[in-house]
Amino acid sequence: MASIFVEGTVDKELGSKSIGSLLWAYSLPTIIATVATSLYNIIDRVFVGQIVGPLAISGITVSLPFMNVCTALGTLISTGAAAIISIRLGEKRTHDSLLTLGNAVLLSVLVSSLVSIIGLVFLDEILCLFGASSLSLPYARSFMRIILIGNPIAQLFFCLNAIMRASCYPAKAMWAMLLTMAVNLILVYLFVYEIGMGISGAALATVLGQAAGLILVLIHFFNTKSHLHFQRFSFDIQWNIAKHIFSIGLSPFLIHISTCLVVAICNWQLRNYGGDYAIAAYGVISTVVNLVVVVVLGLAQGMQPIVGYNSGAGRFDRVVRALWFTICIGTGVTLIGFVVMQLWPYRIAYCFTSDFVLADLIRSGMRLYSIMFPLVGFQVVVSNFFQSIGKPKTAIFLSISRQCIFWIPFVLVLPYFYGLNGVWYAMPVADFLSTLVTASLLIYHYRKFPLEVQINNVENESITAF
Repeated sequence: MASIFVEGTVDKELGSKSIGSLLWAYSLPTIIATVATSLYNIIDRVFVGQIVGPLAISGITVSLPFMNVCTALGTLISTGAAAIISIRLGEKRTHDSLLTLGNAVLLSVLVSSLVSIIGLVFLDEILCLFGASSLSLPYARSFMRIILIGNPIAQLFFCLNAIMRASCYPAKAMWAMLLTMAVNLILVYLFVYEIGMGISGAALATVLGQAAGLILVLIHFFNTKSHLHFQRFSFDIQWNIAKHIFSIGLSPFLIHISTCLVVAICNWQLRNYGGDYAIAAYGVISTVVNLVVVVVLGLAQGMQPIVGYNSGAGRFDRVVRALWFTICIGTGVTLIGFVVMQLWPYRIAYCFTSDFVLADLIRSGMRLYSIMFPLVGFQVVVSNFFQSIGKPKTAIFLSISRQCIFWIPFVLVLPYFYGLNGVWYAMPVADFLSTLVTASLLIYHYRKFPLEVQINNVENESITAF
């Protein structure tokens, strides 16, 4: 699909085209891209699990909290910049969009490089903090060393890819993500299966795939024919712009940070009540669950430019229609995921391992973990909706309530009564309670939505008077 952003045509597209066709046009490339990202993570784990063994999966799993920290800081910048650019384009403030682009690039490079340096210096201590045992630590160390070296490449790629999608080039953003998956798939087979590099080969394949995607998006932003492209004046750090980027991006940042905390606590509890194999089982379960969630995230991200533009343009009726349409589809997606995980957990498990003990742990854990999974689609869409209309405080609260407010207390308490199963029970309990909170807040804001958006747009203008 060619870019739909041509000067003078955005009103025709985002401001008047049917919500269903717009959501399809923007979500499908994003879904394909995010699923591609999730799939190459799954491919890594399949090769590692089948060829290297269960302890290697455990090593990757204890690396996840640290990887979430890296992703959180990247998302803080990329999501915030993408949301601001969508709104500024709706307000026809192209100059401000270019300033946001340049500042996002500089911030992404600076923050990711700092994280990599700190991470490499204190790698073993950090991995042990996140649940690595003496058996899984060598695998986790080998994996994360390469991931951290490539972290600036990865974060700059994800930042520019999000901005490309927000500036009305969803198809190009999709192809960039598909390129990373294709390169990773080829290289992980070559490095892990043919050459025998083990877990290090999986990490190297991931980094090189992201480097290929970065080259593609850099070509786009260096092209002067692109509506938003690099210009010298853009690369001037302005702290009021940075502050607004961080403000809008704080919600997804806190999601990833809370996920980091959740996974670390979960690893501790799993190690205490089930050992390294239980951690490996959680790694597989979370990977499968994430594959479904990223589809909903793709829908929510596809909704973002529609909601952002129309809220900036004062088209509140279209904003509301986009929200409810996305909620219905997102809930349907998580319902399908729930059915698959309940009916065929063994088939999923044996894709990752031939070890019967690990497969049985995956089966029992997956069925318990996903009991309330159909509710997750609603939560993800509504949280992203508040972020898209520039209401970071509400989005932040919804982002952290599911995991930090509800999940952590239950995962600490329930294992005392139910052992390993208590770890699995904690998530469905948290899903149910956080859905009640999300629905209550949506109803409250929905009743006065047009007035709130108008007030918020005025506040945004005062904050970002560049």
